[in-house]
Amino acid sequence: MQFSEQFITIVILVTLAGSYLIGTIADFLNLNNLNQPLPAEFNNHFDQKKYSDSQNYLKANTKFGFITSSVDLVIILLFWFSGGFQMIDSFVRSFDFNSIISGLFFTGILIFLKFVISLPFTLYTTFVIEEKFGFNKTTPKLFITDLIKSIILLVTLGGILLSTILWFLEFGGQWAWIMCWTASTLFLLVVQYIVPTWIMPLFNKFTPLEDGPLKESIISYAKSIDFSLSNIFVMDGSKRSSKSNAFFAGFGKNKRIVLFDTLIKEQSIEELVSVLAHEMGHFKKKHIIKRMVLGIFQMGFIFYLISIFISHEGLFHAFFMEEISIYAGLIFFGMLYSPIDLFISILFQISSRKDEYEADLFAAKTIKNSQPLINALKKLSAHNLSNLTPHPFYVFLNYSHPPVLARINTLKSV
Repeated sequence: MQFSEQFITIVILVTLAGSYLIGTIADFLNLNNLNQPLPAEFNNHFDQKKYSDSQNYLKANTKFGFITSSVDLVIILLFWFSGGFQMIDSFVRSFDFNSIISGLFFTGILIFLKFVISLPFTLYTTFVIEEKFGFNKTTPKLFITDLIKSIILLVTLGGILLSTILWFLEFGGQWAWIMCWTASTLFLLVVQYIVPTWIMPLFNKFTPLEDGPLKESIISYAKSIDFSLSNIFVMDGSKRSSKSNAFFAGFGKNKRIVLFDTLIKEQSIEELVSVLAHEMGHFKKKHIIKRMVLGIFQMGFIFYLISIFISHEGLFHAFFMEEISIYAGLIFFGMLYSPIDLFISILFQISSRKDEYEADLFAAKTIKNSQPLINALKKLSAHNLSNLTPHPFYVFLNYSHPPVLARINTLKSV
């Protein structure tokens, strides 16, 4: 299958411009939807000031997001059409490394450039916007420490995976894509296993939930739904942000329920149990396994397409490259794949929102009372300054969870 460099260039340009335009339209509609009054459902949790703060928080993030996406688009186009990829490739090739090392070097330079460009925006988000609305608790020292740890993890784990993929694509022949798929699947499973016990503790302190009424209530509920649970932890989320959350991590013996310390301060025992019932519902409804399986099949599809396009001459000519290489082909394929990725991500969002409704209903039915979860959702929305009136098109494109008011109305129907 052969495509001209002009066709490939047009496809990528249309995708970049189209994604930017669609995202901007969705943002505009979302901001325009802020004209609605405070939903009566939240009268007891939002006063007019807090509701105004939530709207201003959305405006600040949306406007800054528009600046960020605009700068990103301009830089990508300038770098592309000024021959930036070829310049980096020539620099990498001047060292006469083997193809695997060259690939790591080439990719590393691109990631570093992206990091340098995005760092000021990250700093502004953390220390200006989040600070202004009372969320930021991250100190400059903690920010730098997190950054160093993240870079070490990326270089170590990312380097291992990328090296393996490059080697298989280089020497694996016609079965290379299956080898890459298998290796990536194994890598994903290993990471899922080690994240709760090795990686997350690098960034946060996880303290076993102390004995008391809350722990007893959680364990009692877990037994009532036949959910094996021995690991309940409290995470010091307050050292980075005042926002609240809870999540389920890992699988097998390493699976654990994690509560933010900020969440425990805000919610009653009944409400906390309902939040965890929702998280356990994801497990009991096999949402976690479903998402993992779908992700694995998506990886297989991607690697199959990579095997077709990885050495396509038109792809390299479109980026003004003088020589074909596996490592550059991976980067260029990622940009060519963008239209498919956008479509698949929308499907995944739809599926995710459906799963959230199911987990909500599971919690309400097994607790035999929907009110605690409704109260918990209201408190979380108020505490995190959530947008109570998102535009449906924005939800369609970006939301992995249904809007909170839709979740509450569904729970009330139980």
